[in-house]
Amino acid sequence: MKSSIALLISSVLIPVHAENLNDAQAVQSKTNQASAVSQNRIDASAEKALTLESEIEQLQEEVSNLEIYRDHLASLVENQNQEVENLNEQIDQIAHTRQGVVPLMYHMLDGLKTILANDKPIRKAQREERIAKLDEMMTRADVADAEKFRRILEAYQIEMDYGTKLGVYQGKIELAANERVEADILYLGRATLVARSLSGETFWSWSQQQREWQPVSNDQKVELDKAFAMANKQIAPDILTLPVSLSIAEGK
Repeated sequence: MKSSIALLISSVLIPVHAENLNDAQAVQSKTNQASAVSQNRIDASAEKALTLESEIEQLQEEVSNLEIYRDHLASLVENQNQEVENLNEQIDQIAHTRQGVVPLMYHMLDGLKTILANDKPIRKAQREERIAKLDEMMTRADVADAEKFRRILEAYQIEMDYGTKLGVYQGKIELAANERVEADILYLGRATLVARSLSGETFWSWSQQQREWQPVSNDQKVELDKAFAMANKQIAPDILTLPVSLSIAEGK
């Protein structure tokens, strides 16, 4: 009877135990599947987190670079503002300088005209033409003030050269009888101004005191011909004896 009861219990318990085992295995399988899914999600999340972290680091680096570039641009802007201020000051100074330079140039032109009016008639036509061109230049807007000033200074340099050099040129002289004669004209600084007819036979000397051409005697012909030859670089420089063309005040 005991054996029968044991068998009966065993027959009842074995199916129950088998069913519980199957349930446990099913639960375990579901748990494993859930764990695998969870692990996949964790792996995906971790990978995404790493990607996001890398992107954040890249963005932070870009932000840092942009901040450096922004500071650089700010420095450039500040420097450019300083340059603008300096340029504005220079423009004001240039305007102020021009206000002083322009009247100065007109005064210098007046000075050239005064020199020509009171000076010996050395290359007179050429000097008159030069001054006329300078007058015309002063009203031209396409010529810079610096260029105008340079040309006026150049004219003064030429006037200075007339006072220090030996030169000869061909031109017309006006004699006392209102007669205009073509002649070779020689000047030695502003001390001597003589003319020789193209035939080489007649000589005149400029009298600054009388402001006219006066005849020179033929006994000075040798020295005068020698002076013309030196001026034309036909002979070597030598001592000359020439008539002077000085006024009483210049002679003193």
